[in-house]
Amino acid sequence: MSSRIELLNAGLLRSDGRRPYELRTIAINFGAQGTADGSVTYSHGLTQVRVSVLGPHEAKPGTRRETFHDRATLNVEVQLAPFGVGERRRRGRGDKRLLELAASIKSTFEPVVQTHLYPRSTIDIFIHVLQLDGGLLPACINASTLALATAGIPLFDFVCAISGGVHGTQPLLDLTTVEENDVPSVVVGVMPRTGRVTLVQMETRLHMDRFEEVFRVACDAGKVLWSEMRDALRERTGDLVDKLEAGPGMVVAKETDET
Repeated sequence: MSSRIELLNAGLLRSDGRRPYELRTIAINFGAQGTADGSVTYSHGLTQVRVSVLGPHEAKPGTRRETFHDRATLNVEVQLAPFGVGERRRRGRGDKRLLELAASIKSTFEPVVQTHLYPRSTIDIFIHVLQLDGGLLPACINASTLALATAGIPLFDFVCAISGGVHGTQPLLDLTTVEENDVPSVVVGVMPRTGRVTLVQMETRLHMDRFEEVFRVACDAGKVLWSEMRDALRERTGDLVDKLEAGPGMVVAKETDET
């Protein structure tokens, strides 16, 4: 079902004012979430997800049969906040769409996480979708990369994902919900340092010639995302190092002065 909104005008501006290859604003917050070993709140435009990583830890008694003797098992769970999704129907953990989303994220990270370092253990990735306006799978993947890194889980490389599509003959990057509903689209996940591709997911038909062009610009966009994510992670690491060097007494004194 097509939208009544003009996706691309004569000046090559999209409905939200962006150029065809322009990405939405990214915001990354590394605030702690409960007992999680690593957590991040990741906003990409109006899409916002919160990811918490626990582990590696010993498998629960009821799930030990699912573990492997030579590597860790990745467990991915996705939940949608009812207040942040434009749907009346409530989606539970057994929802088919959420299970497919979790399976895509798991298969994306299995060749990236160095699971061989943690045999017979489990790494949990819990994803909570707070707001949704397109690009859900890329946001979940990018946030999971950052959360795994903050949890100290060794990775072979970052995974940076972005969505792309074609409106007429014009490729578009970083689709909103309206654009995803109207144009054939694809999600590409790349490992920017090695240049490997760990995910290509397409649920609609796309001509081979158009696919090659979208795939190429999506890989280039992955490098841009890598720069943003790497800088945010470096800044957080630098803050932690400064606090450790200052010592607990200095941190308490600083907080007292601020109050």
